[in-house]
Formats: sequence, structure tokens, C-alpha cells
Amino acid sequence: MSAGNQILVVGSVALDSVRTPYGEAVEALGGSASYFALAASHFAPVRVVAVVGEDFPAEHRRLFESRGIDLSGLETAPGRTFRWRGEYAAELGHAHTLETQLNVFSTFHPHLEDEHRACPFVFLANIDPDLQLEVLAQMRKPRLSLSDTMNYWIARKPDRVLEVLRQVDVALLNEEEARALAGETLLIRAADRLLEQGARAVIVKKGEHGAIFRSREERFMTPAYPVESLRDPTGAGDSFAGGFLGWLARCGRADGDMLQQAMVCGTTTASLAIEDFSPRRLVETDRTEIAARVALLHRMIHFDLEPID
Repeated sequence: MSAGNQILVVGSVALDSVRTPYGEAVEALGGSASYFALAASHFAPVRVVAVVGEDFPAEHRRLFESRGIDLSGLETAPGRTFRWRGEYAAELGHAHTLETQLNVFSTFHPHLEDEHRACPFVFLANIDPDLQLEVLAQMRKPRLSLSDTMNYWIARKPDRVLEVLRQVDVALLNEEEARALAGETLLIRAADRLLEQGARAVIVKKGEHGAIFRSREERFMTPAYPVESLRDPTGAGDSFAGGFLGWLARCGRADGDMLQQAMVCGTTTASLAIEDFSPRRLVETDRTEIAARVALLHRMIHFDLEPID
């Protein structure tokens, strides 16, 4: 595995039980690192650092390996794998958590080997911000770092979440998280406030309404891909992150044009993830389907501007 465009993801690998109005899945592969890795693997090689229990199914390991995902950092600890059980109402906007069993994940502290520290791209999934900072302290100056968070950590450790934002290149938040952390209702103002607090760049995910990118130099937005079959929104944000960082790792650039295409790749992989339970669509898809969706989104948002007199 060449080190030039490798991506390191540190997060959760879990077993999810999810119910939506369109069906359910029981103890299916889940977790932030799983969705991210399977999305990003369509663009660049991925290494996973996470922990599972002795009960983690061998078939899931084989699935990761079939996508060329490196599992040398996937620790197997005595005990049971992290489990999450939730359900979505008809609007599919937010998950209602029914049960969380942290199990071996409760004592997880990421330890990076030399090959992990050398990865030029890193995604810090929505784990404890103290753990995210532990990972950053072990890295060897990555070319681009991306973080995610969740309301749980914003409510309990807002200062540490902000410290992570100050240390990474791009911070990923959804609408509620951006408003809560910034203390602003208007999303554009919330993004600007996070930049004022030290973030280098932020992406605010708006679900079916797309996403906003804000930095001191770049400001743009992209719509969501118009899916016709939405079955399970679990993992959409992590899949977005996988497409976004995967494209930047593949092309080796992070300027304006490439950032915009990375946003489109992110919305594309997110659109695939939500079309079925677990990361099934991310496994079944290929570069041809991804490219077709990216091209459609480009046609939707591109036009030649005529002067307005």
C-alpha cells in the first residue's frame, strides 16, 4: 500500500439494529469508521483504527478486505462489540436511540503504529474529542485532517471540541451541531462564528438540502443528490466524509475546484449510503455509478453566467 494517498480513519466499528418505516436490519455492520472506510475506498486506500469484540463476525472483516481496506489497526479486545439500536420516524430526519452498548469501545484508546502515523490524510470520526486530540498528537503532520463530532460531545466538552476544530484542516458538523457549538441560529453566521473561534474551515451538512463549505478563502455550497429511494439515513454523514476526503486524497489537491468536487463526491456517496440498510450500497456500487451521479450533480449546478446590466 503506497503511503502517498493513504487515508487513516479512527472511529467506531459497530453492530447496528435499525428500524425505519421501510424495513429494519438487526446487528448489521455499522459504525462511523465502517461507513467512512467503505465510501473512501472507492477513491483511495484506507487504514482503519478501531476496536471490536471477540464476537465481531468474520464476514465483516472479509467485506473490508474485499475493498482493500487495511485492518491492521482493528483491535480485537476481550468482550462484546459496540452495539447501537435505533429507529427513525416517517420523516427520517433524526434517529431515536433505543439502546447503546459501548462494550469494548468504552475503554478504547487509539494507538497508532508507524504506518498509521505516516498517513497523509486522516479522518477523526465522532469519538470523544480527547481521543481525537490523542490521535492528532501521534500523527506526523498529515497533509489534510478532517474531524466530525456530535451533540453529545458539544454538550459535555465544548472547549475540547473547539480545540479539535482549531487543530484540524476541516471540521464537519451537521446543522444542529453547528448552531449549538457556535451559539448562532443562522447557519451562515454559525459557520463564520466557528472560523472566528479558530476553525480553519468548516462544512455544515444540511441533509437533503446539501452542504455548505466555509473557510477564510473559500465559500460555496452544493445540493444533495436527488435520491428516489431512501431507506435508512444511518451513516450518511460518515459516508459524506468518505467521499469528500477520498476524492482529495485521490487527486492530491485541496484548492477551490477540487474542494468543490470533493463536496459533490461526498454528497454522492452519502446518497448511496441512505438507499439501503447498513453500508450495502457503498459495497455494491462502483466508480461508474459514482461518476454518473457526480456528473448529474455538476449539470444541475453549473451554468454559464450572462452579464446582468
